[in-house]
Amino acid sequence: MDFSPNPDHELIIEAVDAVCAQFDDTYWSERDEKHEFPWAFYDAMAAGGWVGIAIPEQYGGGGQGITEGALVLNRVAASGAAMNGSTALHLTMFGLNPVVKFGNDQIKETFLPRAAAGDLHVAFGVTEPDAGTDTSRIITRATEDGMGGWVINGRKIWTSKALESEVCLLLARTDGEPGEFNGLTLFLVDLDPEYCDIAAIPKVGRNAVASCEVAYDDLPVEAWRMVGERGRGFHHILHGLNPERILLAGMACGIGEVALRRATAYANERKVFDRLIGANQAISHPLAKAHMELNAAKTIMMRAAWAYDNGHDCGELANTAKYLVAEASFFAADQAMQTHGGLGYATEYHVERYWREARLQRLAPVSQEMTLNFIAQNIMGMPRSY
Repeated sequence: MDFSPNPDHELIIEAVDAVCAQFDDTYWSERDEKHEFPWAFYDAMAAGGWVGIAIPEQYGGGGQGITEGALVLNRVAASGAAMNGSTALHLTMFGLNPVVKFGNDQIKETFLPRAAAGDLHVAFGVTEPDAGTDTSRIITRATEDGMGGWVINGRKIWTSKALESEVCLLLARTDGEPGEFNGLTLFLVDLDPEYCDIAAIPKVGRNAVASCEVAYDDLPVEAWRMVGERGRGFHHILHGLNPERILLAGMACGIGEVALRRATAYANERKVFDRLIGANQAISHPLAKAHMELNAAKTIMMRAAWAYDNGHDCGELANTAKYLVAEASFFAADQAMQTHGGLGYATEYHVERYWREARLQRLAPVSQEMTLNFIAQNIMGMPRSY
């Protein structure tokens, strides 16, 4: 892996920063408070081609890899947009990666050009109320309709952006019984309100992009909307899950970076007892530690992205990056809150928003504990604990 400066990456950073500079912290606080999707920001990023950066060039996209996608989302989050800005983009940017890898020509030609243009909003439907992290327990069922198509019934939760999305990459059971990974099949379905009941889940943060519960009631799906092979859906979504971990690591790192930037600026201007608070090691040392931890975690994230883009196995690196960045991001945001003292709890300084969104990184898209389980069992060969 080459660690020398990459001129193309520097241009990406400069261009994305220029777009993000048009949307300050007040914009993001208002979107979060009002539970409003950031349409102006999304449209500006789509106009710049950033939503389609990872879509192949033959479908009108930028043809770039997960490395460039992670850089985009890192700069978006680091601008102060945090998760509200980055999750508005990433489901379209990389949620369709299994379609790129395994989709038939019709599904690619129908949807990828629109995704590249930013015209198609995409949700991701995997998690279920009774399955949680155990994807093998999925019971949402796709049954053959006798005419070559499918009918889907079931319920999904934590389907982000479902209220704004036209389609959803949905994992459903076509064969076998709960507890089996084989028998799960991937579909790109319409979120047709005639057959889909969508409701936002009230939550503590990242409220500009709703997380939803979606009930599917006899949703008709045409045969060509199947992504990849029947019964191989779980294996196909791994081409969405590992990139998602890397992308969210870039995003989480950006949250830590903006929180740290705010804290450092405050420590360099706030005086207590006739001296700048940044002169106190109790303030400066935790911020220095946060800086180092974020840099180290970001390096692992970039290594994971490089591995994926170059066709190497990246499961260990993607999960390691997700874990380390989540810890570093929350530590930085928590220290930013502490540095501001009581004012850190006030919305005026925005660090409480970063803190709320950084805390989510330790839960989603997979908990820190399950990430440790993956490393212990799949990488280190230790006995399964659950």
